[in-house]
Amino acid sequence: MESIKIKKITAVWIITVLVLFIVSIVLGILMRLNQGEIIEQSPITFYSNMTTHGLTMIGIWFVAGMAAVNYLMQRYVKTSYTANVIAYVLTVIGVLIFWTTTFVGKFHAGWTFLYPLPFKVMWATWATPLFLVSLTVFGLGWLIWSISLMTQLLKKYSIAQVFAWQHFRKNPKVETPPFILITMITLIGIITCLFAAVILIALFFAEYFSNGNFLNDALLMKNLTYFFGHTIANEMLYLGLAVIYELFSEVSGRPKWRTTWYVALAWNLTLIFILTAFFHHLYMDFAQPEGFQIIGQLASYLASLPAAGVTVFSVFIAVYRTEIKWSLTNLLFFIGVAGWVIGGLGAVIDATITNNVLLHNTLWVPAHFHTYNAMGNVLFSLAFFYWFTNQFTKNIEDGKFTKLTLAILLIGGIGFLLAFYIGGADSIPRRYSNYPTDFTAAAPLATMGAIFATIYLTAILIFFFKIYKGCLKILFSPS
Repeated sequence: MESIKIKKITAVWIITVLVLFIVSIVLGILMRLNQGEIIEQSPITFYSNMTTHGLTMIGIWFVAGMAAVNYLMQRYVKTSYTANVIAYVLTVIGVLIFWTTTFVGKFHAGWTFLYPLPFKVMWATWATPLFLVSLTVFGLGWLIWSISLMTQLLKKYSIAQVFAWQHFRKNPKVETPPFILITMITLIGIITCLFAAVILIALFFAEYFSNGNFLNDALLMKNLTYFFGHTIANEMLYLGLAVIYELFSEVSGRPKWRTTWYVALAWNLTLIFILTAFFHHLYMDFAQPEGFQIIGQLASYLASLPAAGVTVFSVFIAVYRTEIKWSLTNLLFFIGVAGWVIGGLGAVIDATITNNVLLHNTLWVPAHFHTYNAMGNVLFSLAFFYWFTNQFTKNIEDGKFTKLTLAILLIGGIGFLLAFYIGGADSIPRRYSNYPTDFTAAAPLATMGAIFATIYLTAILIFFFKIYKGCLKILFSPS
């Protein structure tokens, strides 16, 4: 009975994520059309849309990864349906509150809401505290869910086993599946950055209600903001990777991947590096201690090597000169890994201090994070969504549908991203609602980005139609 409930709540998560994704893509297209001077938005509308688009995207793909991991974890341990439902209810409430602050209250401090912007009120006065309430609601739901999953893992596996330390020796008596290892590593990062968010929000509230008697340290607030924001944005990628390790070989008709000493070592190192890589967001903050900047530089390089190197190697070995069953699910996984790696390389280029001087706050930044999200993490989740619905609806995969959808997705995604990369290489700044005339290529590139984003949206709508029908069958089936 519990597994049936988890199946149905997973279907609800999938429908919700896809609906919010479509709305968020439309907001992104409208922003690029405004930058391309095709439509005219007021700066307030533009930045309200930017705030809504950014934070919604981060939130929905985080919960998409959590829903996938939660569902697959039932293969190993019993998960809590109650925690899942609480997270869903609080996420929906959080979205409604957050969208109220942006669409009604015109809150537009950006998804990063860097201090002291939320206090420079250029919107409804109630919007700032209500925005902080929305973050609190999100954080509470996600923290309950994450702790619940971690608790279930620790009921079955010891600390050493859940981190796969026994795999550093030959012939371990207990084998830790890669899915369990990666999930545990990711959950630790999620819980850590959510606790940082609790401190950050508490400090915001303390200043807001102090009537000017308490002021936060701006550098501390920026460190907390990026520790939370950068970490959770990367951890949602690792949730997707956990799903790949669990499903890629299975849907490809190959033996299940196993944990080796180098897989265990790679992911244990990833836990350390990913929690310190956020310092690369503060290179331009010269008051930051130099040691932190060096840590940020090293961690930005090292964070990408263990997880990416081992994962790419594993996927490559799985497909190289091997006859496998190609389906839409593993094609999305495969293309998503490529998008993740390309976006990661773009991030490493930007995170190099000498390059960051030129690329900081240019369109190169949205280029790399849209690459590993729109063409990486999103594809990981879409692969799970499609696999999940096919488990219960017995859809026969249409080869023509697969080829057409992937072609539209790739054309739209690559063109959309190229507009960002070319703009970044040309030093066009990001976050401008309208570009100065000095940037002659900015408007045409923005228009190009909007056109290709619309093509990408077309592919997502096709996916939505197929997956939505499957989810409805799951929701209204008796078992």
